[in-house]
Amino acid sequence: MNKFCQFGLAGSIIAAAVPAAYSTTIDPPELGNFSVSLTVKDIGASKAFYEKLGFIQVDGSLTKGWAIMNNGATKIGLFQGMFERNTLTFNPGWDQNGMPNANAEDIRSLQQRLKRAGLETGAEIKSAKGPASFAITDPDGNPILFDQHF
Repeated sequence: MNKFCQFGLAGSIIAAAVPAAYSTTIDPPELGNFSVSLTVKDIGASKAFYEKLGFIQVDGSLTKGWAIMNNGATKIGLFQGMFERNTLTFNPGWDQNGMPNANAEDIRSLQQRLKRAGLETGAEIKSAKGPASFAITDPDGNPILFDQHF
């Protein structure tokens, strides 16, 4: 058997295993818009750097220490003095363009769903509606923020 047949067989075995893994996840949560929130030392210098990479500012306030930058489908947030570490950020209720998604799951429901899945989500959100947030930490210590703006 040549390398290509061996690889094809291994690929088939792996491909056959993948659907089974996904079938155990019933009704996965819609996490919303995704971005990486970067902790920066100098918001102006960071904004200028990312502009050279083709990003444009689509939201934020440099005087308040934050800017949301966009390049195609890629989004990053620049935050001076707000976060201790770089953070993965999901915005439930927003699509990839930062527009409301009427079919989105509310952040309170998402927090309860993740708690039921065995994740530590911190203090329960107290408000019944409107903007809210919570965070979890992955096994490697990376913070993941869920931040609903509406």
